[in-house]
Amino acid sequence: MTDIKTPDFPESVADGEVATWHVKAGDAVRRDQLIVEIETDKVVLEVVAPADGKITEILKQEGETVLAEEVLARFEAGEVSGDAAASSAGEPASAEPKAKAEAGSVAAPVSPAARKIAEENRIDLAALAGSGKGGRITKEDVLNAVAEAQREPAPEPAATVRTQPAPAAVPKAAAGERVERRVPMTRLRASIARRLVEAQQTAAMLTTFNDVDMSAIMELRARYRDDFEKAHNGTRLGFMSFFVRASIEALKRFPAVNASIDDNDIVYHGYQDVGVAVSSPRGLVVPVLRDADSLTLAEIEDQIREYGQKAQANKLSIDEMTGGTFTISNGGVFGSLLSTPILNPPQTGILGMHKIQERPVAVNGEVVIRPMMYLALSYDHRLIDGQEAVRFLVTIKDFLEEPARILLDI
Repeated sequence: MTDIKTPDFPESVADGEVATWHVKAGDAVRRDQLIVEIETDKVVLEVVAPADGKITEILKQEGETVLAEEVLARFEAGEVSGDAAASSAGEPASAEPKAKAEAGSVAAPVSPAARKIAEENRIDLAALAGSGKGGRITKEDVLNAVAEAQREPAPEPAATVRTQPAPAAVPKAAAGERVERRVPMTRLRASIARRLVEAQQTAAMLTTFNDVDMSAIMELRARYRDDFEKAHNGTRLGFMSFFVRASIEALKRFPAVNASIDDNDIVYHGYQDVGVAVSSPRGLVVPVLRDADSLTLAEIEDQIREYGQKAQANKLSIDEMTGGTFTISNGGVFGSLLSTPILNPPQTGILGMHKIQERPVAVNGEVVIRPMMYLALSYDHRLIDGQEAVRFLVTIKDFLEEPARILLDI
């Protein structure tokens, strides 16, 4: 008999919560089969079977709080027949005809978890190729399809924020009846709420605004997009990499915006770890581009795309979301024209991108139509003065309107 235990948590995570059991007591499981998911304040940790065998007892139920190395279930190793493994995965032989009827034209077997996610996100299972045994469509296959479907088209700014899926609909009320639906917050949503309130209460947060003419970036992107994609194995040239590069150059010139406050000390960072806000099915997360100053435009684009896919599949690690000296958030892909981003403590600055919109502007005494974007910089006034924040944002504006400045370091 073997104990199935909670994984070790990083130092920044005190405990977790049993989110979902994928098996029940008495089920046969294969080696490395997903058994249970543990949700923490930052990520979802997956616990898999250590070998072929059977779950004999479940000790911690869904919703219970668990600590590191706490026993979740009892496991007995042993040989498992193919039929038993299929049954434990939620596809009993007797239910196969019904599953096929429900799937319509779907010939490949589908796990229950994969089917549920596909229904919620309107994914056509018939169009998916299963990666599981015998062509079985797994949860990961559907999550990858969801991430692909939600990927933004090339003409739009690279998506750095995705909306959280809509909550389940409230049951339709009868005439004169008032219906409510109450659900508990996930640990991640509760953590987000706590951190946002903390940021509002502990920092002297102010926001300064400016607008940027995106003509130069759009022309550069249109001119070299195809060559860039060919040279970098299909990597698309988006807008986000330009904003990251412009921010890095501005951070070098204004180190206070790249600093953090630790009690009565100011910590100046000699590197630029840029966090990129993305939304996952569980809520907002901020994975970090480590040593972003050393990354090329193509490497920035690749890493942001990879983070977006991992976020949709709940595969981001705590290491990927820990730290960061500055954050960029983009609500423009959803049409946001102007907003005030909230600081990500202990950082002292966050840049908000918005929708690119054609507007009349005065250029050399004439009114012309240009693609304009509003930028917002929220900053901690305890460390950053107003004039410094304004100059920082103007520096970003100058780099974006004249991208050659980045190459020339002027």
